[in-house]
Amino acid sequence: MTQPISPAEDVLTAALVELKTANPTLGIAKVHALLLQSHPEWAVSEKRTKKILQIEGLTSSANPVDPNVGAYPQSKVVSGLDVSKWTSKARVKMFDKRKGKGLVATAEIQENELVWKEDPFVVAAEWDIYDLQASGQACALCTTPFYDSPLVIPCASASSSSTYCSARFCNRLCLARSAKVHPLLCTGQNPACAPLIKFARERQWMALNALAHAMSRVLLANQYDEATLKADWDVFRSLAALGMEERAKYSFGEKEPERSTWKKAHQLVVQAFKEPRNVGDQKRLAKILKKPLPAEIEQDLFEYEPGFLMNLGKMSLNLEAHGGLYTLHSHLNHSCNPNISVRHMDKRTALSRISVIAKRPIAPGEELTITYVNPELPYRSRQEELQGWGFGSCRCDRCVQEEKAFKLGEVLNGGADNEMDDLAKELKAGLGVM
Repeated sequence: MTQPISPAEDVLTAALVELKTANPTLGIAKVHALLLQSHPEWAVSEKRTKKILQIEGLTSSANPVDPNVGAYPQSKVVSGLDVSKWTSKARVKMFDKRKGKGLVATAEIQENELVWKEDPFVVAAEWDIYDLQASGQACALCTTPFYDSPLVIPCASASSSSTYCSARFCNRLCLARSAKVHPLLCTGQNPACAPLIKFARERQWMALNALAHAMSRVLLANQYDEATLKADWDVFRSLAALGMEERAKYSFGEKEPERSTWKKAHQLVVQAFKEPRNVGDQKRLAKILKKPLPAEIEQDLFEYEPGFLMNLGKMSLNLEAHGGLYTLHSHLNHSCNPNISVRHMDKRTALSRISVIAKRPIAPGEELTITYVNPELPYRSRQEELQGWGFGSCRCDRCVQEEKAFKLGEVLNGGADNEMDDLAKELKAGLGVM
């Protein structure tokens, strides 16, 4: 009798993804049983099946909970992501369930070296740039202000529709690329989106604006072909996620809108992209979205809970400071002593494009990190700000050292809550040389 074999990770992953995609309602145990039925020659534990399904984002979307700190974000690997499109000096690594995915160096990286450049998956520009876009003074795609450029091109619907669209583009390339997102956010082509856009702007709710852009991209990808939809959906669903209910329950993101505002936003999203309120808008939307979404994607996008609330949380976690959502950049984890900086260097040609640059030499195998908060803040202030990302506490090398110094300083100060301004002061307090 032939001994069962343990399949390679990539072979097993492909088989499980195929089975789960074909049977989306099955739980882990039933998928595992079906796997062994389909491949009786394999020896695979249910624990291994569960781990791979979790990594691929094919289990329940509810956030896991750490009994010490509450809910924490889920992080998934993008299936088949080709990192070499951006850089040859990094790879994706799945660390563990708590930390999730990240990027590690595959070769030596020198100080000030450009590691990669990246255009956004979508960009929901910060509000001052958004206002320039809305008034036709900045590119509706790459966000670059026009600076009196003679190449500016208006949205095609600006002259052909009774509903005005103010969008303008740097050049024909930006206009062509905007087809991935703009049609559903164009008030000329899809007037039903206008209340949603206005609602987000009035409340300065960048996460909602970003979600509108991301949903537009996924919905329009479905109009092309299955491969385009799969590629874009894999990026969207793999973004680190922490739902709005979890953020509220565990006091993350205190500045987020209230629940009644979430429900109004959901109503406007449904009206903008699925069920417009009047017949005319319904007909216009039907001209853009001729192919129905797969049922499981439609459910994840349009059901209020957990789908919509989880997706809003995704935007809050993954948006770059200027409003961009980037495929590779979204893999970067936090450190209070980061080795990578992210800059917008193409300010006159492609403002939304980021340049990822090494702050110091990076050795092969070392994780690439950025900072999610101002690294000049003292220890406790940084910890408090990091709550917005679902951190129980930051355990980077700097924070571990400062935590020890901070606690020692408290002891020497008789237990007073006296935070040090910086690491130097904490160390001095610990040594008794203040």
